[in-house]
Amino acid sequence: MGGFFGVASKEDCVFDLFFGTDYHSHLGTRRAGMAVFSREKGYDRAIHNIENAPFRTKFDKDVNTMSGNIGIGCISDFEPQPLMVRSHHGTYAITTVGKINNTEELIKKLFEKGHSHFLEMSGGDINATELVASIVNQKSNIVEGIQYAQEIIEGSMTILIMTPLGIYAARDKLGRTPVSIGKKEGAYCASFESFAYLNLGYTSERELGPGEIAVITPEGCRTLVAPGKDMKICTFLWIYYGYPSSSYEGISVEEMRYKCGAKLAERDNVAPDIVAGVPDSGIAHAIGYANRSGIPFSRPFIKYTPTWPRSFMPTIQTQRNLIAKMKLIPVKQLIEDKSLLLIDDSIVRGTQLRETTEFLYSSGAKEVHIRPACPPLLYGCKYLNFSRSSSEMDLITRRVIQEMERENRNIDLANYVNPDAPEYKEMVERIGRQLNFTSLRYHRLDDMIDSVGLPKEKLCTYCWDGRE
Repeated sequence: MGGFFGVASKEDCVFDLFFGTDYHSHLGTRRAGMAVFSREKGYDRAIHNIENAPFRTKFDKDVNTMSGNIGIGCISDFEPQPLMVRSHHGTYAITTVGKINNTEELIKKLFEKGHSHFLEMSGGDINATELVASIVNQKSNIVEGIQYAQEIIEGSMTILIMTPLGIYAARDKLGRTPVSIGKKEGAYCASFESFAYLNLGYTSERELGPGEIAVITPEGCRTLVAPGKDMKICTFLWIYYGYPSSSYEGISVEEMRYKCGAKLAERDNVAPDIVAGVPDSGIAHAIGYANRSGIPFSRPFIKYTPTWPRSFMPTIQTQRNLIAKMKLIPVKQLIEDKSLLLIDDSIVRGTQLRETTEFLYSSGAKEVHIRPACPPLLYGCKYLNFSRSSSEMDLITRRVIQEMERENRNIDLANYVNPDAPEYKEMVERIGRQLNFTSLRYHRLDDMIDSVGLPKEKLCTYCWDGRE
């Protein structure tokens, strides 16, 4: 995944850029960067590896030496950015968030048009942001170039391009990721997360619509290409990735999670002693469940965060599992001889949640009922880099379905989407047994959509139902 922040100000913008970008640290753990422009010094840029140190630590020296009235910054789980590009458009800085599924096809097309080379990153991948810049440079102006990129890229791509005159902000064609605009006296900003600018003195101006292209200057935000009518914003932003204080399309992440937990409680029939959430994203869902059910909310384990990196940061799965386990400190008095209902945002591989459950049993729990805040994940995301998983077989649902297929079962994935189908119920039972849960009940897709409050046709639910 990744996040971005851009600011155009009549005064120096580096302070706002530094903290606005830092507020996106929950969206990426690998690379971060800032680029600024000043009329006196021109362009300046810094990129650092943030795998083992937070953004503020790595950029503390840079923020004291950089200066400029226009800047863009990013947090990335993949490619280093922002990139500095020199072309017939002049020199500009570019950062992106999204996923390109037809990379090889696009590279071939660019080579045929005379493009000379691309720099390979470690592992042999092409930097997606460099590829986007190359596409933008095929047209006579930046706006046409952005439109061309949005047209030919299969997947999703939101773009910030900084020039000496302002920032072009382009939300991806179907609005799968957000772009929020903030304003204060003498400055405007563009941000992935709507909360990132609030403590910097900005107020919310509006959100860009799907496919909208705007230019941001210290004087305002002006639309250059009107938004499209169709939207498919990622529902998983509310379930997991979005920060609790953020909102998308005017819908609060924290409030949606309360509603989500309440919907789970309405359909449940167990009577545990306490309700708990897996820190951090499961907590709000659990509060919603507890409020609706009347069952006490409790924190039977505490997440120790001062020194441990995020659990999905290492590339080796065993290391990630170990770190996730070591971060959770039990409160034995709240676990021993108790029946617990535990809400997590989702079940992907199932490894960490199984270890968490075993950890609770070893701490004296009598029962551990698991309630994921979303339906079973059946498809790998085609539109955003939510995971480093290379195969859908990393998903525990697909592994269980494969086991059933080996039993000479006729597999129709549609039956595993429908919560009323016997195949779905068998899959859930098998997952619960494998992971040693007392019981397992997923959130229903229709209830989850109701929790968001947007029409289904405006939401991307591909990872749950395979519908594009």
